[in-house]
Amino acid sequence: MEMSISPYPVARTGALQRVDFDPVSRVVGALAVHALADRDSGAVRESAAMATLFRGYEAILHGRDVRDAIFISSRACGVCGGAHATCSALACEMAFGVAPPSTAILARNLMSAIEYLCDLPTQLFVRAGPDYSEPTVRQMNPGLWQRAERTAAPGRAIHGFERISDIMTALTRIHGSLYLEAMLMSRTAREAYVLIGGKYPHPQTIVPGGVSSTIDTQDYNTMLLRIVKFLDYAKRAVAIWDDIVEFFFEAEPRYRELGLGARNFIGLGQWDDPYTYDATFENCAAWGERRWATPGVIVDGRLVTIALPEINARVEEFVDHSFYEQWKPDALSSLGAGDNRLGANHPATKRTLPQPGERNPPTGRYSWSTAPRWDRHPMETGAYAHLWTTALANKLPYRRFVDPTGHSLRLSMPQGKLPTTELEWHPPELWGTFERTRARAYAFAYSALITYEQVLAGLDLKRTRPAGMSTPYKIPKDVRVGTGFWGSARGYLSHHMTIDGGVIGNYQILGPSTWTVSPRDGAGKPGPLEQAVVATPVLEYGPTDGYTEILRTIRSFDPCMGCAAH
Repeated sequence: MEMSISPYPVARTGALQRVDFDPVSRVVGALAVHALADRDSGAVRESAAMATLFRGYEAILHGRDVRDAIFISSRACGVCGGAHATCSALACEMAFGVAPPSTAILARNLMSAIEYLCDLPTQLFVRAGPDYSEPTVRQMNPGLWQRAERTAAPGRAIHGFERISDIMTALTRIHGSLYLEAMLMSRTAREAYVLIGGKYPHPQTIVPGGVSSTIDTQDYNTMLLRIVKFLDYAKRAVAIWDDIVEFFFEAEPRYRELGLGARNFIGLGQWDDPYTYDATFENCAAWGERRWATPGVIVDGRLVTIALPEINARVEEFVDHSFYEQWKPDALSSLGAGDNRLGANHPATKRTLPQPGERNPPTGRYSWSTAPRWDRHPMETGAYAHLWTTALANKLPYRRFVDPTGHSLRLSMPQGKLPTTELEWHPPELWGTFERTRARAYAFAYSALITYEQVLAGLDLKRTRPAGMSTPYKIPKDVRVGTGFWGSARGYLSHHMTIDGGVIGNYQILGPSTWTVSPRDGAGKPGPLEQAVVATPVLEYGPTDGYTEILRTIRSFDPCMGCAAH
């Protein structure tokens, strides 16, 4: 098994072992995780997730021309730069009072959905997949490997692997066929993306009021040739992860308990309705509800709200255990009133004041990530949050391929080389490491359908209602506030901007992994990843004391530390 840990990874005090994964490999960016494990009971007693690198894009943006915001903020992440660029454009549009034409909205939707096709396969088969591969399972749990060699794969008619052991072999890092296929398919998605974005991962064509490129029928057809490949690929991915997860659960029911979370999820929705989005805060509840992924907050498995103003207003950021000084807001943002008025700890009022120091987990400061909370709850986010909110809200306006029921999400996968397939995802009662990864496979199928539908909608719009690709705008000379409500394959993304005379006075980014990999807040509540690691029983002991389950749990969140500590 691949290990990436500190030079002195284990310190023993009786049955307790301090295990430091520093850095954690096969995640994006610089992440360290501290854990205190009890070998006798198999319990993890303590955990701390540490973003170890400060990047400072919010400080860089201060004082810049507002037209620089899209291109600079895009560099906050080397994976989902397009998501940041789009989110920044949405913030600019709200501040400028300009809305893009319907064709441009679909073009941005399409780029965003293609980003999911780039990222989700590499998470499933390159970053998380090797934790379930032959070398890892054979070394850490030889009995489980022998069982896998004897077990037929239920989904073999779809994914083509006869036995569970064949899937595990294909997940082998560097050489496995699923590992290599994911790299190729990620490239295929990028080839489609650059037809609109110009380049990947930092597009050059996203601008306030739309996009600066033109798209003709040939462009759509060229993209379609690549995108349809993902329909069969997603069917296979779901079948593979259904088989892997159920095999582990049947072999050892305690695997269901790995990395248990509170079923708290937050998302701002994604993929705007081209006929409803008008870039105004006043109407954001209406246009947010009509997104192809419904915004929402779920607490303890129950849907609380889908209204963007309420979701936004109840967000707070805390820095009690982060390397930042507590800020004093100059004034509260105007984007909120009444019950939805923004508080002093809201991201829109935040100032980025770095205060470096020694890491002192868990009681002192130990991370460059802040601790965002919704109504003081730690929240998970990610592509699977779209499944939860869209399924439970049952508000989806377009149901050609995706049909929420109020308790599940039905996915109608069109025929390719594989036959038409009906998938249905149900929110699980126990939400842990394995279900996160399985849900991400279903989110991949969901994203493939959204991408396919955006191409079809774009072709239809090109034929019936041709329009330009951008709306002209002027830089306002007065004080303006804008917020971008968006997301990425890892979940919730918002940009908050104040400008005066066309110059950025304050710019704040709240990224998805800032939520999931957050440190403790002022009340001492651990972040979601920290909670999940503590909820991970140690079931496998190999010759390296590798703590496979802890690594599986960490990687099930798909951390992106560039977004977390932007």
